[in-house]
Amino acid sequence: MKAAPRLGAIFLTVFVDLLGFGLVLPFLAKEARDTFGVSAFVATLLGSVYSLMQFLFVPVWGRVSDRVGRRPVLLWSIAGTALAMAGLGGSLAWGSSVAFLFLARIFGGVATANLGTASAYIADITKPEDRAKGMGLIGMAFGLGFILGPGIGGALARIEIAGRHGAVPCFVAAALSAVNLVWVWLGVAESLPADKRAAAPRRALTPLNVDAVRAAFSLPGVALAVAVNFLVILSFTNLDQTFTFFCGDVFGIDERGTGYVLAFIGIVAALVQGGLVRVLAKRFEEPLLVRAGAFLQALAFAGLVASAGVGSRFLLYASGGLLALGNGLTQPATSAFISKRAPADRQGGTLGTNQSFASLARTFGPAFGGWLYSNVGVRAPYAAASAGMVLALALAMGLRNPARES
Repeated sequence: MKAAPRLGAIFLTVFVDLLGFGLVLPFLAKEARDTFGVSAFVATLLGSVYSLMQFLFVPVWGRVSDRVGRRPVLLWSIAGTALAMAGLGGSLAWGSSVAFLFLARIFGGVATANLGTASAYIADITKPEDRAKGMGLIGMAFGLGFILGPGIGGALARIEIAGRHGAVPCFVAAALSAVNLVWVWLGVAESLPADKRAAAPRRALTPLNVDAVRAAFSLPGVALAVAVNFLVILSFTNLDQTFTFFCGDVFGIDERGTGYVLAFIGIVAALVQGGLVRVLAKRFEEPLLVRAGAFLQALAFAGLVASAGVGSRFLLYASGGLLALGNGLTQPATSAFISKRAPADRQGGTLGTNQSFASLARTFGPAFGGWLYSNVGVRAPYAAASAGMVLALALAMGLRNPARES
């Protein structure tokens, strides 16, 4: 089979995973709080456990695929995603306990932890000169999932089942996964020949390889860049699960409106990463772009705090756009900075270390934001996020371009 159809299947697999993540952002935490009666903090933990499971299982499934092949792991992950989203929809419509939501999110996080396997599949079927283009499909799937997911999810969430909201977008995501499962089952061949598979499991299937971390941090500037990225993502994800509360409690915006605001943020971020960053990267060094992005995000979160004080929806959207602009600068610039620090034979391990710490930040950020929202106040998560971005900016002042160090 030619590479193109198989790349399309991998793109759809990652896209459906990210679409499912984006679909629930406008409503899941709010439904958990309003329908099941839990606190805002407990509701936001639904996002944290999902990210935690991905952190734990991305390397596990990647290494399992080295032994049994990519196709079985991909089929399991797609089937598991369909079951998880169907279970989440059923729990929202007919469940009597928030525990069922947590079980669905935990299982969903385990099932969707297929990014390492998807990347390995692309590496198996592409030539070295085409590999960057192939890997770019994963980034495109991420962006489209986050852009389309909240808007679609917010709109569909208003359709009631058994007098409750939120189940319909989950069932839609489950149906898309089922279609993808049939496509992969019938039309996607194994990419890893039996004679190239690992004969035995590696010494440890741990999510954070200590040796890889030490090797990455031994490279000048990498530890500091990873710390900056960790702080940026930790601060940014204060918004992930609390934003639906913020829009509803402060501005009276329902799930549909929240989805539109999140989609607007995603569109701006995509435009920045897809176009503006390429232009700026030719004129400015990565450390400067990271600093600019952290500064803009600090201003944006301060703007969200101010928008709550005056009740301005215009300031809400303006702050969201500024937040997307800043985040669109920091993420690719940080990855590029780290990549330039690593020799060719250590790219995977070094960038993988950065991704592991980013996953940890995505685990703790929503929980921290939810705790602040529930125990301190509606503006507290964004005030803390602004302070976190200022700290990230201070650390980023120590980043230096390799060409300027000699």
